[in-house]
Amino acid sequence: MLKDRGRYESMVNLDLYRVFYTVAKCGSLTRAAEELYISQPAVSQSVKQLENQLGVTLFNRTHRGMELSQQGGKLIFAEVERALSLLNEAQNRIAQMKIKATGTIRIGASDTIFEYFLADKIVRFHERFPAVKIELMADFTPDTIEKLKANRCDVAFVNLPVEVDEELELEGNFMRLNDIFIVGEKYKKLGEEEVSFSKLKKYPFVLMDKNTVSHRSFEAFTRTIGVDIHSSIEVGSWDLMKRLVASGMGIGVIPREYAMAELENGTLFEVKTDPVLPARSIGMLLPKDKPVSYALHSFLSDFREGN
Repeated sequence: MLKDRGRYESMVNLDLYRVFYTVAKCGSLTRAAEELYISQPAVSQSVKQLENQLGVTLFNRTHRGMELSQQGGKLIFAEVERALSLLNEAQNRIAQMKIKATGTIRIGASDTIFEYFLADKIVRFHERFPAVKIELMADFTPDTIEKLKANRCDVAFVNLPVEVDEELELEGNFMRLNDIFIVGEKYKKLGEEEVSFSKLKKYPFVLMDKNTVSHRSFEAFTRTIGVDIHSSIEVGSWDLMKRLVASGMGIGVIPREYAMAELENGTLFEVKTDPVLPARSIGMLLPKDKPVSYALHSFLSDFREGN
């Protein structure tokens, strides 16, 4: 306990040295207090505290003000001035980096994640850091993960759930996705009442490609409730799914968040079911133990602070 206390008391208190330096520069407790925006007693107390820690008298109190002592203040003044100057330079350098972040950020995600989740954040980041080049690499979640592992992108935003990978670090959940069934005018009556899965399976289905997380999640859920639903058509984009469903090609499964416009204008209709489809979300993947550039750190801070 005594050893820890001694270590704590010997730690450098930069505020005390800043007060010492300001008093030495001003030659007066009053003027130093005005420059530091603190009270004169607080300045005096800080000087006494530093003198007690160092075991020397730092100033001679004279009728002219505060003068550095020969065997105390004058011995350390130059080193303190240099140390504070280096700290100020470091702070200024960080401030400049925030204004002038440069380099390239390679972002991997699906077209839909870019459109519905990332677009506004990318625009906002570009306005803050115009010198940073942003490369967008659109692909399905499994392929995006492979690009991240192969160092072809720096960060990946993916549909969850994904398999645990020891090479990657997962952060999230950043955006909730509520999967729903949708139909067009042809099957509009299905949206008028709650429908069972056993009834739905009699209709044709338009689903995303088998390699997508959404398709795998849907298949896994239907297996758990003992219903086997097969797709009549598989597509590679949500936009194509919405067009085919609206044309009467079948029932689609899509996050409600991706179909809000069509649901509001009456192009598509939601089908209520019991049970409802489980919610999913979007997560962020980064390589483990890989240094993060300042530009990438600044971009990611938006998500981490909001989460």
